[in-house]
This record gives sequence, structure tokens and C-alpha cells, in this order.
Amino acid sequence: MYRYKKAVNFCIFIIILFLAFDPSHNPFQFSSQEYPASDVAKQNDSLLEEIKNKRADYHEEPDNAYIDEVWKKTPGRNGLEVNVQKSYEKMKEIGEFDPSLLVYDQVSPTVTLKDLPAAPIYRGHPEKQMVALLINVSWGAEHIPDILNILNENNVKATFFIEGKWTRENAELVKMIDEQGHLIGNHGYNHPDMARISEQEVIRQITQTNEILEAVIDKKPLWFAPPSGSYNDQAVRAAHQLNMQTILWTVDTIDWKNPAVSVMINRVNDQVHPGATILMHPTPAIVEGLSPLIKTVKDKGYKLGTIEKLLSEER
Repeated sequence: MYRYKKAVNFCIFIIILFLAFDPSHNPFQFSSQEYPASDVAKQNDSLLEEIKNKRADYHEEPDNAYIDEVWKKTPGRNGLEVNVQKSYEKMKEIGEFDPSLLVYDQVSPTVTLKDLPAAPIYRGHPEKQMVALLINVSWGAEHIPDILNILNENNVKATFFIEGKWTRENAELVKMIDEQGHLIGNHGYNHPDMARISEQEVIRQITQTNEILEAVIDKKPLWFAPPSGSYNDQAVRAAHQLNMQTILWTVDTIDWKNPAVSVMINRVNDQVHPGATILMHPTPAIVEGLSPLIKTVKDKGYKLGTIEKLLSEER
């Protein structure tokens, strides 16, 4: 009987021991997962330090806006500063430094276009890989719908500088331009030569057109394009007093001469550059040649945007 009891107790002991035993834990052996986790933590700490140490190599100071002797008012451009934490989050999965995964914050310049005195604007920042299409409108109403369709098909937003008198006669087209997301600027009331009229008349031309456009699209234009590109310092100062920037161009399609599409495209292809402004009008040449012109600009690696986008400090 005693031996039987002893055997039973031994069996119970073995069962308890078996239930209490955790095969996943061995106090004499490190887990295969503990070491790699520690290594990864050290590797990531090292990566974070490497990003901190190298961020200065990728830092770019912002460029202030300035007045160029030839191109007059020139917008600044944001600088770049490495965002260490966001860059680390992107790189820690691969566990090593990769410049292509750096995340940047943009740093604003201290001097912007608004800080500069009155002067015309011809172009965007000379290193900005963007181009703006400027469409001056004082005639050619029949071509506007086709031009809008082409811009829409190519996912491009343009800037339309519209005459006040033309707006009175074509309010629905002006609304259509605005509703499709294009930027609308001021082109004077009845296409005067701004270099040959008084300052008072310049102000009247701009103000009257602003009032008409604002009544149609419920937005006050901030950009002024003098008709035929004719201006003097007085006209530019008048626009400046009205808190408007005077816009000219660097590339002219000369579409009003009805050139062959190939001639117009070659002209743009030869002259387009970073920050370019391309002048056109609602003409048959533009209706026929706008799509290949857009393709030409995009094929050179440029984005297309409004004059507002082009002149912003944003990268």
C-alpha cells in the first residue's frame, strides 16, 4: 500500500511539473528573437544619428525675391531643410541611409515679391521647373470653348488676362473660364496703350475692369497685363498702388500672325526655359497648336501652372 501511494504521488508530481514547465523559456539560452531585436534597435539608433549628421549636406538656403536689371521683379524660392524624424520613419524599414528617402520641409525666404517696389514681372524663379501660359483676351470669343476643352484634356490651368469691355459682352465665357479653375487677370478696359495715357486714366482702366470682373466671378483680380505689353513706370506704379502685379512674358507665340503650327511649336521649343511665361491669344493657331505646344513643354520636363503658381516661392 505504501509503495502504491508513493507511486501515485510521484505521478502527480510529474504531472504538476509538466504543466508548470514553459518550453519557450530557457534561462540558460537567449531567445533567437531577443538578439536581433536588440541589434535592430542599435541599427536604428545609428541610422537616426546618421540622418542628423548628414542633414546639413542636403540643406538649401531660400532665395529672396529681387529686382533683376533685365527681368525686373523676380520671385524668390523656398529653401529645403531635412525633416529628420520623417526621414527616419521612411528609412528605418530598410535600416540604412538612402538620400532618395529624405523628407524635406520648405523654408520661406525673408524677402518676397510683395516686399519689392513697383516693377514689372517677366518670369518665375530662373530655377523653377514650371511654365505659365498667359492668354490675353480682348477678341476671339469663338475660340474660347475649344481652348478650354484642350486645356482640360491636358490637365493644364492657364491664366487669362481679360479686357473689361470684352467681359461685359461675354460674361458667360468669363464664368466658364473661372469655373474650370483657370486664373483670371486684368487686361485694361478697352485695350489702351498704357504708356500713352495719364496715370489717372491707367487707374480708371484697371479699376473699372476689376469691378466688372469681380461682379462676374466674385473675385478681385491681383494680376495686370498691359495691352500689347506697352507700359511705362507710371503704369506699373499705378497697378502697384492698387495692390496688383504687372505681368509681361518671356516667350511669344506670335499666334496673331497665324503661323503654321510647326513654326509656332519650334519657336516655343527654342525659347522655353525654367520660369517661362508664354504669351498667346484666342486664335485659330492656338486652337490648332495648343495640344502639341503643351506636349513640347511637358516633354522638356516642365510643369504648367497659373502665374500665381509660377510666382509662388513654393518648390
